Amino acid sequence: MTQPEVRALKPTEVVMALSQVTGWTLSGDGEHIAIEKTFVFDQHSHALLFVNSVGWLSEKLNHHPELVLNYRRCIVRWRTHDVRGLSRLDFEAATQTDTLLPT
Repeated sequence: MTQPEVRALKPTEVVMALSQVTGWTLSGDGEHIAIEKTFVFDQHSHALLFVNSVGWLSEKLNHHPELVLNYRRCIVRWRTHDVRGLSRLDFEAATQTDTLLPT
């Protein structure tokens, strides 16, 4: 089974996809555009567990985010380097990242 072609989304597609992922915002511009979300935790150890979970997810998707870890806080930033922009894979990764947290 082959994976679907990964292509850069058009601006209108980005706006539509962004409306489907709660709390995610645009970051950067041009070929460095990304979607990002800040996650805040009660304890630093919970933030570390989350980072490890995102790492597991990124290996599963073969798509790797930029992660910024501070005390009790983690910023997750998705973008598709190969297309120098955003692809559907970024929004799928954002959706799956959100499922890593209990509701």
